[in-house]
Order: sequence, then structure tokens, then C-alpha cells
Amino acid sequence: MLETRVIPCLLLKNRGLVKTVKFQHPQYVGDPINAVKIFNEKEVDELVFLDIEATPSGMEPQLEHIRQIAGECFMPFAYGGGIRKLEVVGEILKIGVEKVVLNTIAVEDPGFVRKAADKAGNQSVVVSIDVRKNMFGKYQVCTHGGRRKHDLNPVAHARNMEKMGAGEIFLTAVDRDGTMSGYDLALIKRVSEAVSVPVTACGGAGSVADFSDAVTNGASAVSAGSLFVFHGKHRAVLINFPKREILEKHLP
Repeated sequence: MLETRVIPCLLLKNRGLVKTVKFQHPQYVGDPINAVKIFNEKEVDELVFLDIEATPSGMEPQLEHIRQIAGECFMPFAYGGGIRKLEVVGEILKIGVEKVVLNTIAVEDPGFVRKAADKAGNQSVVVSIDVRKNMFGKYQVCTHGGRRKHDLNPVAHARNMEKMGAGEIFLTAVDRDGTMSGYDLALIKRVSEAVSVPVTACGGAGSVADFSDAVTNGASAVSAGSLFVFHGKHRAVLINFPKREILEKHLP
């Protein structure tokens, strides 16, 4: 049995499924419900849905849409985007979502993570950390869908989020997003070594071999977007997932 979780990361915008490159130029790739049905058939272990417009637009989570997704989803899934209130955390989990993903609010109000963990349990709270390199090659945390940079080191932020009760870190290298050029292994290694909670690596996966590299550098789980929604060098839209025997060759 595969120990490493392999998690499609699906981006929502205006109730549609999109894919970005470096968090920009969202391309419509289909209906999220259809994607869920395909992933059900392929017996995927877990999904992550992130609404990329919610926080930048000041919107709250679209609970009815999340409820529709939950009604079709046979596997556990996490939802992030626009979560700023504790009661909303409770509502999302009541719908049938297994985990909430906190990003911007975790930077602006770290204490919110503690309150969410106290309310829902550490295992239900994931802190998503989006990271860019600045012009000097230094890692910086960013929020609001990558639009706002902070003078905050991702290692220090991850440590603090673990202290606040986050049960998992979802780590995305913004500069690798959608490029399929491989994960930022140095970033994964630094953050994974700094915390004891699981770190899920995201941003840059172009092949199953990239998953193996991420795990070798400390990731507990791997996530990808383009790899699961595009096919071939021309990036034709095709929802897909590697066969279990292929994953087992590369992953513990």
C-alpha cells in the first residue's frame, strides 16, 4: 500500500476549474464536479480545492458550491479560500469537508489558526504557505493569491503555524506553479526539517519522478495541478491520474 499521499490540487474561480502558471493567467479547464467524478473513478486518495478569487475579491467561501462538491466526492478533501471567520470553519466541516486550508488569515492573524485548531482539531487545520523568491534569491511568504509579499521567512512561519496548532503545512513554490519544471527541493527540505507536522509539497510537478524527489527531500505528501489536468506537450486538457503501480514504483 502506498504510504505517500498524492493529492490533486484543483483551483476554483467563478465556480469553474482553472489552472495558473506562477499564480497568473488562470486557464479554464472544466467543471469541478466532472473532475471529481473522474477522480472518484481513478480512486484518488485525497483532493484539495482552493478558491483563488475568494480572498483577493474579499468574498466568503461559496458554501452551496462546496456542498455540491462534497456531495459528489467519494474521497476526503480539503477546502481553502476566503476563510476568515471561525463559524465558517465549522460550517465547511459540517458540509462534509475533512480539512480547512488557511493562508492569508494565518499570516494576518496567526491566533486564528489556534482558535480554528481548538474548534476543529489539529488534524482538520492545514496552513497553506505560498512562497516566492525575491530579486536577491531570498524566500518570502506571500498571500492574496501571490499578489502580496511579506517580510516573513517560510521556515519561521511554518514553525509558528505548527505552534499555533496547524496539523499540516501545504507548501507551494509560486515560481514553479504550472511550469512542470520540478519542485523547489531546497524549499521543501528547509521547511520539512523545521517542523514535525506533515508537509505537502506543491508547485512544479511534471512527472511521478518529481514526486520521488520531493519525498526524498522531506515531503510527507505531494500535490500537483497541471500534471493531473493536462496531457502532452501541447497541454491538452485531460483530467488524469497515474496508475497505482506507477506510483508504487517511485514512492514509499
